[in-house]
Amino acid sequence: MHDVLLQHSGHIAQVQGISVGHFTDTRRPTGCSVVLCPEGAVAGVDVRGAAPGTRETDLLHPSNLVQQVHGVMLSGGSAWGLDAATGAVRWLEEQGAGLDIGVGRIPLVPAAVLFDVKLGDMRIRPDAAAGYAACQAASHAHPAEGSVGAGAGAVIGKIFGWHRAMKAGIGTASFSVHGVTVGALVACNALGDVFNPYTGALIAGARTADGQQLLNARDALLRGEEPLPILAGSNTTIGVVATDAILTKAQAHRLAVTAHDGLARAINPVHTMSDGDTLFALATGQSGKTLGMMTLSTLAAEAVAVATARAVLLAQSVEVAGEARLPSWTDWQKAS
Repeated sequence: MHDVLLQHSGHIAQVQGISVGHFTDTRRPTGCSVVLCPEGAVAGVDVRGAAPGTRETDLLHPSNLVQQVHGVMLSGGSAWGLDAATGAVRWLEEQGAGLDIGVGRIPLVPAAVLFDVKLGDMRIRPDAAAGYAACQAASHAHPAEGSVGAGAGAVIGKIFGWHRAMKAGIGTASFSVHGVTVGALVACNALGDVFNPYTGALIAGARTADGQQLLNARDALLRGEEPLPILAGSNTTIGVVATDAILTKAQAHRLAVTAHDGLARAINPVHTMSDGDTLFALATGQSGKTLGMMTLSTLAAEAVAVATARAVLLAQSVEVAGEARLPSWTDWQKAS
């Protein structure tokens, strides 16, 4: 049923001018993932969730001065994880990348974080050293997917309690048209369930009370079942959409806006009061071409939808101290 998603071979590092690196902490399920564009990329952002954790998003507004950034950091660790971007700034400065201010260069690295601090010792979280390590690991190869990097501690389907949730992770996808590529990298830590964007089939999310089957949170809510109290900000899907098309800053902003359509195709419910859903858009312009915004927006939403589903399909189960084991879709398939 999910073969098309699993067989998808596109990835965000196929975008010219983009490289990707992960740092995965071995002490508990957490980490960070960086999307680097040292030569600069026109950038935009759109925050849809009501509980975001972000850094340097204001500078991306189309009316503001700065035109390009040099990377985007996605991190676990909740608010503490924002420090991972500092490590990327330091690494980029060492490479001679950044905004030229005459006396030196200032690398600009916006960031977004997700909540994973319930999985193990919360005092262990991505810091500047973790962000630096992710940059050192960055390459143009197909990025690792599943329970790695910013997706190491990602969990979905928490509407009816953590004990009925499932493990998620990080995924990537890309599509190309007429020599222009649009790719996405998505860390899915959603409150809601995740669906196959092609078939509408439920992949993973909230489980029944006995933990043996998928509940389908949307249908449960429509029946009037009451969700459990949810800690504000304890869920979030964060990601980056990148293209090598030539875009203005206003167009990059619009690409980030329309990319959220991909989240809506793969996650339900999405953009809730307890999610901090945030998507960045990067345009390196290195293809030397552009496409109409209709086509680019379609590619962006498609890449985000596929990347979100792959983040769940490729995740691995995790043991949670004091909590039940959080299964993954992969382990359920092996068991069946």
